[in-house]
Amino acid sequence: MSNLQEKIDQERTNAREVCGTEGGASQECAAAWDAVEELQAEAAHQLQNQPKKNSLQQYCEDNPEAAECRVYED
Repeated sequence: MSNLQEKIDQERTNAREVCGTEGGASQECAAAWDAVEELQAEAAHQLQNQPKKNSLQQYCEDNPEAAECRVYED
């Protein structure tokens, strides 16, 4: 997911540069912002499809060294 966020940031920077150079009403500017919107939509879609974590799962993700999060193998 962080890779996708990096791409969004890169495309956003690119869109700002294109719009600054070509003008805010240009087709190049609109196309650049469309690319940003497409990536943001994909990020939202990926977040929506992730399984929901319960409070213990979230706690263990944030605190993997906690006693409650130990995993014992048979």
